[in-house]
Amino acid sequence: MEAKTTAGGSNQFADGLKRLTVWVSDLKTSRDREVRLITHSLGPCIGLVCYDPAIHVAGMLHFQLPNSKNHERRAQENPCMFADTAIPLLLRKMEGLGAVRDRMIVSAFGGASMLKDESIFKIGIQNARAAKKILWQQCVSVTHEDIGGYLSRTVSIAIGTGRLNLRKDGKDYFYG
Repeated sequence: MEAKTTAGGSNQFADGLKRLTVWVSDLKTSRDREVRLITHSLGPCIGLVCYDPAIHVAGMLHFQLPNSKNHERRAQENPCMFADTAIPLLLRKMEGLGAVRDRMIVSAFGGASMLKDESIFKIGIQNARAAKKILWQQCVSVTHEDIGGYLSRTVSIAIGTGRLNLRKDGKDYFYG
């Protein structure tokens, strides 16, 4: 989805929707049907998108690391950096806007190996495993996913329609 800058200086997409960017170690939720949530540069990071189609509430998370173990101070300062602190927070914020877990459509993207030799850390794989485990523990399953590989991804969701856009390797893929 291409964005344009309007005369007032605010960003919006070509389809007229307002841009709400989810940065690295960030999460956003909204019920504004005129908004598109977007996150860029999902390499080894994971982008989770939650959507409740009954009430048009969406949330997006972009986390960097699988767990906050040995990083308690950093997790307190920014819980969105770690899967184990960010995913429960995302679900609570969704529920705070009226979303119901049984209705949520959850999608996961990222977890790529961006370096040729990631054999030591494999952060992308660790992030993907952590996300799936935590979601399972929270009684939430992933409906759509595009995990792994060697390519960065950009993901967006139009809150009014629930249409999800994945951009990878210069191509667009749509869900919903």
